[in-house]
Amino acid sequence: MHSGSINVWSLILEATLVVQLVMLTLLLASVVSWVMIIQRWMVLTSAEQGMASFEKRFWSGMDLSQLYREGSDQQKANKPTGGMENIFRAGFKEFMRLRQQGGVNAESVMAGAQRAMRVAYSREEEKLEKHLPFLATVGSVTPYIGLFGTVIGIMNSFISLSEQAQASLQVVAPGIAEALIATAMGLFAAIPAVVAYNRYSSKVEVLTNNYITFTEEFAGILHRQVVSAPKQ
Repeated sequence: MHSGSINVWSLILEATLVVQLVMLTLLLASVVSWVMIIQRWMVLTSAEQGMASFEKRFWSGMDLSQLYREGSDQQKANKPTGGMENIFRAGFKEFMRLRQQGGVNAESVMAGAQRAMRVAYSREEEKLEKHLPFLATVGSVTPYIGLFGTVIGIMNSFISLSEQAQASLQVVAPGIAEALIATAMGLFAAIPAVVAYNRYSSKVEVLTNNYITFTEEFAGILHRQVVSAPKQ
């Protein structure tokens, strides 16, 4: 097994410059994609936990002003708030600002609050989807980069074969082997990226759907408040 490792390294070191560049490109793509995979996992896990925590507090019957103040204190302490809470804070802040102005009708108050929540939602969606296009690109492009290295390796094998008076496996084997290494590296970079992209895209869709549902429910709560205000 040890000698096999030495043979692989020697094949990489003795490969042509083009094939070595292909392998280096695939290695860098794999390393960067793994960094993105781990980073996205942390972001999405945090978003899921933050959403569950905020929903529990929001639907517990806590006063909305108190919930808003808690979020403000949390931000002042440099503690991040979750995506759903950011949408709530944006909508509630604009809602209270317009109500305190006076002379603003209920429709304008609701339109302003909903607009603020839509902007906050777009920001949160952008945060969740960050780097996912890169994973999709790695998953779709790296197999072809590996295939390019494969083609070059096989071409070199045939060129070496044509220069020999007598064909032998020893002549073509190194070129074919380095071609297979390029193919394997392409797949090694692509497969985790594709799996992660599909998994994370599904998580992002679930989170954003929950954000949209919450936005509509919260808009309904605010609407009831602004409509019932004159009667108080």
